[in-house]
Amino acid sequence: MPVRQAPSREVEPGSQRTTPPPRTPLLSGVVADRLFGWLARGAALLTLALLLGILVSLVIGAWPSIEKYGVGFLASSVWDPVQNEYGGLVMIYGTLATSAIALIVAVPVSFGIALFLTELSPAWLKRPLGTAIELLAAVPSIVYGMWGLMVFGPLLAQYVQQPLQSLLGGVPYLGALVSGPPVGIGILSAGIILAIMIIPFIAAVMRDVFEVTPALLKESAYGLGSTTWEVVWKVVLPYTKTGVLGGIMLGLGRALGETMAVTFVIGNMNQLNSLSVFEAANSITSALANEFAEAGEGLHQASLIYLGLVLFFITFVVLALSKVLLTRLKKGEGARA
Repeated sequence: MPVRQAPSREVEPGSQRTTPPPRTPLLSGVVADRLFGWLARGAALLTLALLLGILVSLVIGAWPSIEKYGVGFLASSVWDPVQNEYGGLVMIYGTLATSAIALIVAVPVSFGIALFLTELSPAWLKRPLGTAIELLAAVPSIVYGMWGLMVFGPLLAQYVQQPLQSLLGGVPYLGALVSGPPVGIGILSAGIILAIMIIPFIAAVMRDVFEVTPALLKESAYGLGSTTWEVVWKVVLPYTKTGVLGGIMLGLGRALGETMAVTFVIGNMNQLNSLSVFEAANSITSALANEFAEAGEGLHQASLIYLGLVLFFITFVVLALSKVLLTRLKKGEGARA
C-alpha cells in the first residue's frame, strides 16, 4: 500500500517560533563565590567583635573595683555593701561547686540515657522516651527553681540530709561535709537542680553522636564476641569522643550561666562558714540577679560587674581546657596501650 504523507503546513511569515535567549545569571559563579566568602568572613569577624566588645565593656564597668582590690578580690570572702567592702570568693566557690556537682550527677545519667536509647531500647520506646527527655529542656528555669524550693528541698532535707547527719555526725571531716540546718537549700540542692536541667542537653548530644557511629564497626565488634558495654567503651566512645566532650561542655556552660533556678535553692548567703554541701551559699549569677538592680553607682556596681568578668573568664578557661583535652586525645590515637 502506498504510504500517505502528512500534508505539509506552510508556516506563515512572522509566525516562526524562536528559542528564547538564555538568561544570564544575576551573579556569575566567581562573583557569587566571592560574595559568599565575604559574608561568611564578615559573620566570623562580627562574632569576634561582639565578644571583644563585651569583654571591653565588662573591664570598663569593673575598673573601679579592679583598681581598688585587684586580684585580691578573688580571695576575699567579705561582701558588705553597708561598709562598702567586697570580695568574690563566696560567689566563685558557689558557682564552681554547684557546677561540679551538676556534672558529677548529670554525666553518668546522660550517658546511661544515651546508651539505652541507642543500644538497648526497643523500637517502640525510642521515640516517646527521646521526646520526653527533650521536653525537659523546654521547661523554664524558674519552674525548676520553684519546684526545687517547695518540693525537692524538703525531701532532700528529710530523706538525705538528716539521715546523713545522724550517720556521719561524729566522723571527722565527713561530718563537716553534711553539717548545717536541715532546710533543704544550699549547694547540694542547687547542684542537683542544675543536673536535672542539663541532663536533656547532654543526653541529646550523646544520643545523636552515638547514632552516627557506623553500624559496620559495631556489628564487627559484636561478631567478635564483644558485649554491649565493650562495644560502647571500645568502639562507640573512641569514635564519638569529640561529640561527647562537646555535649558535656554544653551542659557545663548551661550550669555555669544558670540564674533563676540557682537563686531559688542556693540560699543567697554571702558566707563561707564551712565546706558543707548543705550550707546556704551564693553564686555569681544569683548575686547579679539579686543585687544588680538595686546596686548604686560606684564600687558596689563595679564589684558586681567584676563578678560578671570573672564568670566570663571561668567560661573561657573551661573551654580552653576542653580544647587541650581534645588535642591530647587526638595525639593519643593509634598509640599502643
